[in-house]
Amino acid sequence: MRNFLVAGNWKMHGDEASNRELVAGIIEGAPNAENVSLLVCPPYPYLASVADQLQGSAVELGAQNVAEHESGAYTGEVAPAMLSDVGCRYVIVGHSERRTLYGETSVQVAAKMAAALEAGLIPILCIGETLEERESGTTEKVVGEQLAAAVERNGIAAFASSVIAYEPVWAIGTGMTATPEQAQDVHRYIRSVLAEHDASVADRVQILYGGSVKGDNAAGLFGMPDIDGGLIGGASLKPADFLAIARAATEQRKQ
Repeated sequence: MRNFLVAGNWKMHGDEASNRELVAGIIEGAPNAENVSLLVCPPYPYLASVADQLQGSAVELGAQNVAEHESGAYTGEVAPAMLSDVGCRYVIVGHSERRTLYGETSVQVAAKMAAALEAGLIPILCIGETLEERESGTTEKVVGEQLAAAVERNGIAAFASSVIAYEPVWAIGTGMTATPEQAQDVHRYIRSVLAEHDASVADRVQILYGGSVKGDNAAGLFGMPDIDGGLIGGASLKPADFLAIARAATEQRKQ
């Protein structure tokens, strides 16, 4: 059975005082479950201070983005080794906001995934379709192409050390959420694409759902057979909300 991962993407929110309060609340209320892991992904400036606060806890640290380069004259970029150096274990690559707002292509995202893996980080590869693409019936085509770029660049074996997050763009920060059945259909499709390359890797890889996940809808989503947790946006900024989602994952693992 695959473990659950509940990851909080803080996006461009937070300051030293509010971060300390948030992290303290998450650590204090984190469910004691061997099969459920929690992860927080603060903005770059706060990675070191959050890492210090997380020491000795079971909560993992991740970053929201990474450069595809090891080092060099790339002003404003952050190398994978730098993230490892400050205590990150995970890094998000290819979030829809990076793709749509900053023009990151699937080829570039695949290169970032490669760089993260080379540095010993666990990449969380984000893929998903827009509302227009869903309504036109091209969800599988779009998701398949995004996934194919990562497989082509990194090989199927790379997914044994990676996480995938399916995030329908139309459900991120909108309050709209895919139904458990809609999400499951895409998660199943993602796993089937990977299985065409290696069934064992496909069976083991964690596939998270992201898109307005909250405490009151998490149980339904996490009850689906191919959904292994969530990449949480707004609800990760309040301990009570984030922990409600974590408890939903814990309850699923007790069943």
